[in-house]
Amino acid sequence: MIIFAVLCACICACERKMQTRIFAILALAMTLLCGCKVIDGLIHDDEAVARVGTEKLYLSELQSVIPDGVSPEDSIAIAEQYINTWAKDMLFLALADEHLSKTEKDVTKELDDYRKSLLKYRYEQRYINERLDTVVSQKTVEDYYENHQELFRLDVPIVKVRFLDIMADSPNFETLRKRIGSQKEADLAGIDSLAFSSALKYIDRSENWIDAVSVAREFGMDYADMFSRMKNNYIESVEDRGDVKIAYICDLQRAGTIAPVEYCTERIKDIIIGNRKRELVNALEQELLESGLAQQNFEIY
Repeated sequence: MIIFAVLCACICACERKMQTRIFAILALAMTLLCGCKVIDGLIHDDEAVARVGTEKLYLSELQSVIPDGVSPEDSIAIAEQYINTWAKDMLFLALADEHLSKTEKDVTKELDDYRKSLLKYRYEQRYINERLDTVVSQKTVEDYYENHQELFRLDVPIVKVRFLDIMADSPNFETLRKRIGSQKEADLAGIDSLAFSSALKYIDRSENWIDAVSVAREFGMDYADMFSRMKNNYIESVEDRGDVKIAYICDLQRAGTIAPVEYCTERIKDIIIGNRKRELVNALEQELLESGLAQQNFEIY
């Protein structure tokens, strides 16, 4: 094909201009041909699309990184990025090959060490997956919490909160503002549906703890500034676009105190499961040593 001939000729020009030429030819080729059929047509010829030194990038390899069904524009962008990345890698390798000594270029030991580590890791993962108990009872969580409370001292405050973002001129503004601070079930019963139809945003975290940093982010300020504006558990901020952001703090636990167990539960489960993994690996390693000695596959001279 003429387009391919032009492409290969341009790529063989000076390496400095390689990126610009590749991109231009790719754009031209894919524009001239019809959409994704460009790539399909290129692929089956399996011709080279780029060269660095004696190394070539082939069309079949380029196809493997371009998903089916993408637009022509996205296809061009993906192809350009891949060719550019491939060229930089090849140029770096050529530079390293030129300037590194024979000893520095010998990576046999590193490759062997990596292979051993990779095989060891893969077997450990299989061993763990076949034996790991991932069920952590609530009693186990609570026992760990009682014995390690200092691990759960809060760095930042946590809150239970209802957050509302609503236009100031909304007919339901005052109703919703009042209801988010109510403790009456009748007031709270229809708040979700009313907020859905009237508010820009509504978040109810009144039953679960959340860190104050996340709430302050809704106001675009730090949590210290946010709490300085709190009056009767309400925090309000009038925005430039005419909406009002309101948070009602249902409960608050200050930084420096021990977090409640319900806030720590998922973290404790992760710790316990992590400990179980380490115990399994330690047991496996000890078993291997003992088995090796018993079977005389392992000796210390």
